[in-house]
Amino acid sequence: MNSIMVSALAFIAGVKNRLTGEEKGATAVEYGIMVALIAVVIIGAVTLLGGQIKGAFDSITGVLPTPPAKTP
Repeated sequence: MNSIMVSALAFIAGVKNRLTGEEKGATAVEYGIMVALIAVVIIGAVTLLGGQIKGAFDSITGVLPTPPAKTP
């Protein structure tokens, strides 16, 4: 009787480990897809807005005063 209970508990524990392991794998795949999509959006935004942002920084740099020269 004890051996049947031990076998049943081992079987249930094995099934539980398999099911929880597969769920973690699916979750990792979902996070990977989300990270890839976020990267695509960032790359697209930088590509589309890169020139405008560079122009804005160039105009701000032109307005700022130049720092005084350092004397040795």
